[in-house]
Amino acid sequence: MYLPVQGAAASRDAPEFGRDVLAVLRQPLHDGEVTVARAGITVRFPAKFTLVAGIAPCPCGARPDCTCTPVQKRRYGARLADELGSYLAIWAHAAVPGPAQRTGELGGDADAITTARVAAARDRARHRLRGTPWQVNADIPGAELRRSHQPSAEAITPVSRAVDLGEISTRAADQVVRVAWTLADLAGDPEPGPQECAQALAFQLGVAR
Repeated sequence: MYLPVQGAAASRDAPEFGRDVLAVLRQPLHDGEVTVARAGITVRFPAKFTLVAGIAPCPCGARPDCTCTPVQKRRYGARLADELGSYLAIWAHAAVPGPAQRTGELGGDADAITTARVAAARDRARHRLRGTPWQVNADIPGAELRRSHQPSAEAITPVSRAVDLGEISTRAADQVVRVAWTLADLAGDPEPGPQECAQALAFQLGVAR
């Protein structure tokens, strides 16, 4: 989902929201719940959701007459990354949709195949995680992920190197492993290999297209 707003604001890019608004999404993205503490009473509400947020190249939306400076562009894109960077699993560049995509003229067969692949991948994850409190890869806590679901040393090497170089945080590395498992499930593989880990790392670094 997009950040929930109404009316004309519904088309706002994520960086246009205040830092406090973005920061408040950390807990539900990480824990799948919202904790409210008032007058000595603490209440937890379930809050699992999928966040889809858009970022234009610059504050003006990359208009043909754009006058945004490089500094403005960096600051604009950094707002979301600074507040939620390691809490988001996939950063991807989206091409401008063609006429067929804008009018919804997509092939029904392709949609059906994709739906079947996703359903099969979810079944594989549920089968692998049976006997645990989790059903999908995104549910697995970081500590358990590193203890029982770590890919092979060969596959995980680029991810470990990215952590050592400071390119990603440990939390982001956990996101990479979760995505790698999902890619393996989609491919029908028993565990993530070098290709899945490399692709998942590219998603986290925002260099995948």
